[in-house]
Amino acid sequence: MDRLIDTPHIVELPKMPDARGNLSFIEQCRHVPFRIQRVYWIYDVPGGEGRCGHAYRTGEEFIVALSGSFDVKVDDGVAETVFTLNRSYRGLYVPAGYWRTIDDFSTNSVAMVLSSTAYDEDDYIRDYNQYLKFRDE
Repeated sequence: MDRLIDTPHIVELPKMPDARGNLSFIEQCRHVPFRIQRVYWIYDVPGGEGRCGHAYRTGEEFIVALSGSFDVKVDDGVAETVFTLNRSYRGLYVPAGYWRTIDDFSTNSVAMVLSSTAYDEDDYIRDYNQYLKFRDE
């Protein structure tokens, strides 16, 4: 797969329709432009609530709403774009260096996040002002 453009964008995933239920899948370096090093999911978030924002210095993410819906706000330090995820056959690619916040979870929603890196606290930027300094470097 050609390297995706280094801006956040929606990726359509394969969808195999069947009367017994649909099936979708994700393959590393095909649907996401990186080797998957970590998978985590966010769940049991009260309806209408959100998760705090942060950015990664080097980590890339691919976010899918496995169930329900939520908004992913992606900020490059100049402009913010909101992506609503509500279909399990669509994912959001977020390159390294973008501030992101996940908000407005519907009740019982599940966000699955694929990451290009193993967990490393030093890769996180958790303060927005520090993020702006990072972007200016």
